[in-house]
Formats: sequence, C-alpha cells, structure tokens
Amino acid sequence: MNRVAVAYADPVDAEKAKTIANQWGFDYIGDIAAAVNFPELEFILQVNIQRLELIKLDEPKLGAIAVDFVSGATAHRRKFGGGRGQDIAKAVGLKHGFTPCVLDATAGLGRDAFVLATLGCNVKMIERNPIVAALLQDGLLRASLSNEVKDITDRMTLMFGSSIENMTDEEDIDVVYLDPMYPHKEKSAAVKKEMRVFQSLVGEDLDSDALLAPALQIAHYRVVVKRPSYADFLAKKKPSTSIKMKKNRFDVYVNKAIPKPTV
Repeated sequence: MNRVAVAYADPVDAEKAKTIANQWGFDYIGDIAAAVNFPELEFILQVNIQRLELIKLDEPKLGAIAVDFVSGATAHRRKFGGGRGQDIAKAVGLKHGFTPCVLDATAGLGRDAFVLATLGCNVKMIERNPIVAALLQDGLLRASLSNEVKDITDRMTLMFGSSIENMTDEEDIDVVYLDPMYPHKEKSAAVKKEMRVFQSLVGEDLDSDALLAPALQIAHYRVVVKRPSYADFLAKKKPSTSIKMKKNRFDVYVNKAIPKPTV
C-alpha cells in the first residue's frame, strides 16, 4: 500500500473512483471507511458527489482540498480580481493588443493558470506530482461541464510529467511562469490549510533552480518567477525587474521586449 489511495464517499461514485485509481496508478480501497484498515496511508483521494478531494488522514479537521474553477474563491477572483490590472497580469506582460501564450511549468492546483486564462491567455500547464495532477485534471473536467467557465478552461491544457525534462519539447511559448514550492517561515499552525497539506505531500522543490535555464531557453519574451518576499532569486540569478507585493514578488527575466500594439 502506498501513502495515498482512492476511495469513494458514496457507492454512486465507485466507478469514477476506480477509473481515477487505474489512470494514475493509485491503490483503490472502496468505501472511505476502509481507510482505518490501512494505517500506512497518509492521504485519501476521495470521490465525493463526482468531485475528487484530497484528505490528510492525520489532520481531518483541515477538511478536503479540491480544484473548483466554478465557485468559491476562484469565482470571486474571476469576477472581482482586477482584470489586467493585477500584478500577475503585469508580470507576464499583458498589454493592449498582446495576450501571450503561457507555459505554467509548476501548475499545482491551477489557480494562477486559471487567472491568466480568464484574461485571455492560452495556458499550457505541467505538473509532476500525480496526486496534484489528478486533482487538477478533475477540476478541469468538471469545469468543462459549466457554461460559466468552460470557455476559460478550454484555454487550459495539462501535461503530467517533469517540467525540467519536458520544457524542451514546448513550442510557441511567449512566457514561462514558475511558482516552485518554497519553505514558509511561519509556524505550521499559521500556514493556511492548503499549504500545510501540500508541504507534507510535495515538500520543497529541491531541484527548482534547474527550472530557470530551460525556461529562459524556450520563452520568447520572458520568464516570471513567483517567490515569497524573503526568498532568494531562483538559481541565484538576478531578474531584469521585480514586482513586489505584500508577501510575495514576481521576478521577471526578460529575453526580449514584448511587441507594442500596432493599432
């Protein structure tokens, strides 16, 4: 038994749970109640009313994590996030007349990719952790059934694999976006639920410095790296400029200037 298994909350979701387990190579245990029989399990991927959720078994009060592009915080940001005035929009170079094709090489749960797709970008995503990729794929599939966001998520594509190995295969990429995991200074109790779960699931991206060189090689215009405000530059390489926020910053590495509008 691996550290993660797939289960269902209700038998109506059994077939979907089996399909996910087979696709991603996870163990399938059936009813989530069976988790007590597998003390080695750390996480459960639970199908709950057709939605895939991640549960950290030793911290049940943290609740479930799922990708939801239709409602909740994602919907609020889509409607009220500030459009092209957002810092991430400035970082990738969104200007009147120019909407870049972006490669999000550290996709995670796809939230920043969704913001960029909302603003009109075509976003190719790469995620190497199979648990995270399974959650993201499930969120994209459910969003494709929603008339409210389908046109947005249609601009998002997901590849499962290592970005370090797969960035060389990408073409027509205007901007590469990187947001590697970085250890947080705050005590664990102060870090929000989702980040605590991800720190234990994924850990720090110890090879993240190796992302910058291939990113710079394939990006036509720029590479954008999201970092905590206290973190070192990726690969200790000074960026062309930085956009600073309260707790984070975007380091921007410019290959060449973004074309000016022709009109």
